[in-house]
Amino acid sequence: MKSINVSELKAHLSKYLRMASRGKSIVVKDRDEPIAQIGPPQGEAQQWHERLAREGGLRLGTQAFGELAIMKLTKRVDVQASLQAVREDPSEVRGR
Repeated sequence: MKSINVSELKAHLSKYLRMASRGKSIVVKDRDEPIAQIGPPQGEAQQWHERLAREGGLRLGTQAFGELAIMKLTKRVDVQASLQAVREDPSEVRGR
């Protein structure tokens, strides 16, 4: 938890509000006495992915989950045989 003086808060209010929106709590002091605390809203359930997006660790998608197209495989592939072939001859990999 970060502590700042009132003058620092007044000079850089938007910076500290951004920090609070990312989940950090800030104690505001006046003459070294705590007088207030700034932080994320209490009581609101925040989803983990929304928190990560605010912190910059995740970019939210734009497509709804129900709209995702799922491809069905049309033929069977022997994965072990394919891996063995690639290990024996790496030029077997497509695109190389």
